[in-house]
Amino acid sequence: MTAQSATATAKPAVPAVPHTAADHSTPSRALADSPTTTAPTPSASSSPAPSLGEEEKFWTAERMDQAVPVDAARGPGPDAASPAGARRALLSSGKPPAGTKQAQHFEGYPMVGTFFSSESELGGKVTSCTGSVVHSNGRDLVLTAGHCATYMVGQHRIFVPQYRHGTPAAQQPHGIFPLTELYIDPRYVRNTKAPVSDLDFAFARVAPARKGNIEDVTGALTFAPSTSFKHSVRVVGYPSDDSVNKNHQAVFCDVATSRLPHFRQMQMTCAGFYGGVSGGPWIEGYDAAKRTGKLVGSTGGYYGGGNDDNDHWVTYSPLYGKDAVALYDDANAHRKPAARPPYVPAPDSAVLPGAADTWQHAKLMASGDFSGTGHSDLIVVWTDGEVTLYPGNGNGGYGNERRLLGSNDTWTHATTVTAGDFTGSRQFDLMTGWSDGEVTLYGDVGSRGLANDGTQMAAKDSTWKYAAQITAGRFNAAEYVTDLMVRWADGELTLYTGVSSGTFGQEHQLKARNETWEHATLLAAGEFSGSSKWDLMVRWSDGELDTYTGTTPQALGAETRIHNGNDLWPHDTVLTAGNFTGNGRSDDLVVRWSDGETTMYKDTRLSELGSEVMLVAPPN
Repeated sequence: MTAQSATATAKPAVPAVPHTAADHSTPSRALADSPTTTAPTPSASSSPAPSLGEEEKFWTAERMDQAVPVDAARGPGPDAASPAGARRALLSSGKPPAGTKQAQHFEGYPMVGTFFSSESELGGKVTSCTGSVVHSNGRDLVLTAGHCATYMVGQHRIFVPQYRHGTPAAQQPHGIFPLTELYIDPRYVRNTKAPVSDLDFAFARVAPARKGNIEDVTGALTFAPSTSFKHSVRVVGYPSDDSVNKNHQAVFCDVATSRLPHFRQMQMTCAGFYGGVSGGPWIEGYDAAKRTGKLVGSTGGYYGGGNDDNDHWVTYSPLYGKDAVALYDDANAHRKPAARPPYVPAPDSAVLPGAADTWQHAKLMASGDFSGTGHSDLIVVWTDGEVTLYPGNGNGGYGNERRLLGSNDTWTHATTVTAGDFTGSRQFDLMTGWSDGEVTLYGDVGSRGLANDGTQMAAKDSTWKYAAQITAGRFNAAEYVTDLMVRWADGELTLYTGVSSGTFGQEHQLKARNETWEHATLLAAGEFSGSSKWDLMVRWSDGELDTYTGTTPQALGAETRIHNGNDLWPHDTVLTAGNFTGNGRSDDLVVRWSDGETTMYKDTRLSELGSEVMLVAPPN
């Protein structure tokens, strides 16, 4: 990098202000309406509920004491191989391995309790499951297992926080809360061993009790999506087997989790998790004084949450990914879940070489047709300065990696990269911004590589040291990808059209300096609307994901929400879009997560992520 004087005024950084959904006025995420396999019961159900007083009279101490786990009450599930089709319907007689932890009985937490339902179709048989209050806008949601929710079809359905055995409903410590609505992923099939068991989670909306909304009475856990299978958690549940839990007390176990192979599920080992624990929370960082903690899982998943032998010391939980986030958004908005695209299972093998701990060091990515094949390739800049090209095969996969540069000190100072055909050769070029403000264009990278000085676009100490994010697209250009979108540190958004070797072309200010756009953490450009013009995608600091279609040099396009802010997408560390699946459009979104997992969302649209493909598996 050469040392030359700056030619523009520096853009100073300004204090951070969180970006929230209130910054915009667009509707919530629209969901696909493609046909799917639905759950055995409606994905959202409501029925005229008995009054609180009627429920208090109905739910005597004796009636609640008669409850059996929903799985045992209902019998076989849809799997022919499942004798009882659900978690702990049958219990193994074996003993846990030596050294296995044992669950401990305790008084429970205010926001964790038991669901009771009187099954009219089973002659009034009373069933139970565990659930936990989760923070929501309406302060009225309880999270449980999907297989629990599909069984809650009786007239009398209540949630009892911190349930006390032998105590009638009217005298329970925090009251009782009648169920008014259930939210279940429409693709979920209960008690299955198939990959769709990854979706074994559900939300229940409950009516206020005498002391108010449930969250105001009990406190709430925070729904915390994650891409990691490794957590240190406290797992809580309410076993209902009299032989091991005569007083029906809550149990807990502090354990480390790992991945259930071949599934998007966690597993833990601790003895004493018998029938009734389904839907129980897996909690990180519980604060007893504040009644808060992170809810990273809930008992359920494969075979209803346990292994084929129904061992009470082996327990599973779905990993809360984008599907769980979508369902939470629906429940939080009190909105019936719409049909989803068919569920894509977790692949047994990754598409890109290397493990997640290696890909944690993938610092920057750029997508473009570097090889002149008509579809995109992927360039990765690593934290040690190495730069690698992964040639796309046009079907969502990649050929053998090609090292463009070995580990070096220079490329450790690269802060932003993007790809476009700025030289008009039909072979993409790499635009690189450096920490000292210099910007360099490397032409025809696929044939020329990076072992050259490139073309200096901006000098050291220039204004460009304040370019926080750049992405190339075709917002104005008719044929080549020669437009450059820049988000500056102070929130200004600028589009440069007609960019070519040695010049940034014409500058167009789309947003003046502002606090909101300081939080546009990641940018990507692609053809998400399916038109010849490209669209801008923005991942905000709070996890919200939006697209802007119809962007021109005159104005930023209309905003469409893909999903609201959440705890998962702030872990999207690197974002790029390309044409990896050969449909002729740059609409395949590649995300490198903070734990190294790398995911492609094929054929992403303006308002919805595409089908998910795992490129690099998460850490086990």
